[in-house]
Amino acid sequence: MSLGVYLFYLAFLILIPLLAQGKVKRAYKKYSRIRNSAGMTGAEVARKILHDNGIYDVEVEEVKGELSDHYDPRAKVVRLSTDNYRNASVAGAAIAAHEVGHAIQDAENYSFLKFRSALAPVASIGSNLGQWLILAGLLFGVGAQVGGNPVLLMGIIFFATAVLFQVVTLPVEFNASNRAMEQMVASGIIVNNEERETKKVLDAAALTYVAAALVALLELARFIMIYLAQRD
Repeated sequence: MSLGVYLFYLAFLILIPLLAQGKVKRAYKKYSRIRNSAGMTGAEVARKILHDNGIYDVEVEEVKGELSDHYDPRAKVVRLSTDNYRNASVAGAAIAAHEVGHAIQDAENYSFLKFRSALAPVASIGSNLGQWLILAGLLFGVGAQVGGNPVLLMGIIFFATAVLFQVVTLPVEFNASNRAMEQMVASGIIVNNEERETKKVLDAAALTYVAAALVALLELARFIMIYLAQRD
């Protein structure tokens, strides 16, 4: 890969997440200013959907930060950022419903969520260790002179676990968003044009996961091609 091509590739990898993050922030900023017709805060939306689904062992808590919302399956807690927890906006309701979607997945033992949770510690180690092994393999070319580079190969294997985690995250997130839409419509939290507005918020958030998975897959493919080229 020539220097010019590599620089273009590097810029592409940086640009993809930035564009995705920008879309999320724009959508969130716009729809966090629009009050949902039910007049329900994110906390109220979360608790209603949880209780509508017979889930009473999951708490809803406020957490600092912007867009720091998440579901913690170990603590059984839906954590919502301050604005979403306290305000009755379209964006806040959408994000709260999405995080509750994960809680419903957990309650139903959704297979992809279980697989992702089991994979998480392995992927964390793979991401950190894999990058160092790949760097060592590229810098020192250990074993490359005899038709292989075992350090690079080991790094690729470790890194692949992190990539698999990113890929498995996609169905988990899309499913949570689909559940969020269904629950909000069924419970009357959103009506008419709010469905379209809510979908825009959820789609923008999902795009960040697609971007992360795409970047990870491209990097994995590049490392594999480097390894194969060294073997030839």
